[in-house]
Amino acid sequence: MDKKKIVIIGAGYAGVHAAKKLAKTFKKDEQVSITLIDKHSYHTMLTELHEVAAHRVEPTAVQMDLRKLFNRTKVNLITDEVQHVDHEKKMVITKNETFPFDYLILGMGAEPNDFGTPGVKEHGFLLWSWEDAVSLRKHIEETVRLAAAETDSLKRKAMLTFIVCGSGFTGVEMVGELLEWKHRLARENKLEENDITLYLVEAAPTILNMLDRKDADKAERYMERKGIKILKNSPIVEVKEDRVILKSGQEIPTYTLIWTAGVKANSDVEGFGMQSARAGRLIVNSYMEAEGLKNVYVVGDLAYYEENEGKPTPQIVEAAEQTAVTAAKNIIADIKGGQKVTYKGNYHGFMVSIGARFGVANLNGIRLSGWLAILMKHIVNLYYFFGIRSGYYMVQYIKHEFFEVKDKRNIFRNFTNRYGNVLWSFPLRLYVGGFWLVEAGAKLWGHDTWKHATSSFRNVPVLFQGLGEDSWLVGNTVRMPFDWLQEPTTGATAAETGGEWATPILSKMPFWFEWIMKIMLPTPEVAIFMQKFVIFVEMAIGLALIAGLFTWLASLASAGFLVMFTLTAMLGWDKFWALPASIALLNGSGRTLGLDYWVIPFLQVKLGKWWYGEEQAIYRG
Repeated sequence: MDKKKIVIIGAGYAGVHAAKKLAKTFKKDEQVSITLIDKHSYHTMLTELHEVAAHRVEPTAVQMDLRKLFNRTKVNLITDEVQHVDHEKKMVITKNETFPFDYLILGMGAEPNDFGTPGVKEHGFLLWSWEDAVSLRKHIEETVRLAAAETDSLKRKAMLTFIVCGSGFTGVEMVGELLEWKHRLARENKLEENDITLYLVEAAPTILNMLDRKDADKAERYMERKGIKILKNSPIVEVKEDRVILKSGQEIPTYTLIWTAGVKANSDVEGFGMQSARAGRLIVNSYMEAEGLKNVYVVGDLAYYEENEGKPTPQIVEAAEQTAVTAAKNIIADIKGGQKVTYKGNYHGFMVSIGARFGVANLNGIRLSGWLAILMKHIVNLYYFFGIRSGYYMVQYIKHEFFEVKDKRNIFRNFTNRYGNVLWSFPLRLYVGGFWLVEAGAKLWGHDTWKHATSSFRNVPVLFQGLGEDSWLVGNTVRMPFDWLQEPTTGATAAETGGEWATPILSKMPFWFEWIMKIMLPTPEVAIFMQKFVIFVEMAIGLALIAGLFTWLASLASAGFLVMFTLTAMLGWDKFWALPASIALLNGSGRTLGLDYWVIPFLQVKLGKWWYGEEQAIYRG
């Protein structure tokens, strides 16, 4: 059997999903090769570009390195620019190489459509790539900075006027981010917030036309209440350097037009000799197979398939993922033998954010707005990372959306923000660490010996005279006061040594936790081993906290042990303070005056390279 070569062009939402599905299926099949070609070495979360453009997150937050996504898989990564596809010879020709294929998936996506409007290319800003977002962000920051020093009032007003053209998802989300960003822009440049004017301009008579009118109207009212000027029935007919001209003849002075008014198929496919439909999208059948071509599949925004007459698959992430999976399943069926599947779109609704704290959503008829809508958007994004099996980027997303926020641009405002000086938690870290060393010492030497030795400096040498009779480390006596572990002859000994326990918070173990403990400690022999083990764990927690080494794990272990001791009715109120203190130390307290300052970055680099491989600007397979 000849080796089957699968080539995927485009590492967008659809291309990544198709490659993941195929890589998982053919993981151990040496007769199948998978090559993913993209002009960039990273996958971009296009749906989050507005957050970069309006400085809510850093540019790296929406950029996912392909090595991190596909390391330890059989996907061969190629960073190159596809110039042509020869369907007769079954070859993909790139700028630098040629790749033969048996199966081809085109997932090159879409690009902005300016509909030939004069001046958009020369003077407008787009929001369709990582580069677009970074460029727009720099432009806005520089323009506001210069405007603050501009003495010509009319020019100053034009420089502080920002127009977003197009009221789809991208346009509304972009103007929503600008709404929240202008507070910082104004403060940093010694301006009033009202000096900055935001417009949302739409050619149609309504906005957010992918939503039903009830949800769209709710979003519109919110934007208007916040001061965004919404112009409907207002097509832009020309863009100049310092103003835009509407069809009505009205001119709006501005130096920043953000064009989000439409999309069309990626123009790179125009020379591929394939049948196209509206906006240049490539026609496919129900298997996502290109019209008139065998084993050539088109997925995502590039594919034109009418699920219902006159209504092609929507250009949304869900459709991209589902078309990709359909194509992948049909390639698998063809290689392995099996029934091909037809595309059946299953869309769960739409949601749009207007900044970080307000949004509207309609999920299969369930309407959400405000806080809940944004929370649901985060859940959907996290589910996306689960779908592409990237725990690394899931963690990164949680960090930059919930813990590394600025200006309360988060549904939890600044309550979850981790930015802060952890120097002030250093004394607490030492105190909790000392607490665990004392706990370990009392168990190691025995409560009576430890109490006597630590009662004064003169008695400290007692610790060098050996372990006490009530030490948890010596002898074969169960020191934990659990009834099912006590023999009639040892029960008195356990009770006698119980003086170390203060009046417990709980009078007895909850029945469900007692059931768990009986499984963990079924016999005295197991209990004796575990109580010796506990000494070294407590000592390790104490030393780690004092040294500031692996502080997050040590703090988590500290909190876990205290919860366990509470549930076993062994912890008194006198020591309960250590539980909230341990939770407080989870804030990265080892980063200041601790070894974590050096150790954690070192391990992140070394382990990251070992597990994910070395990131590169260009991948050559």
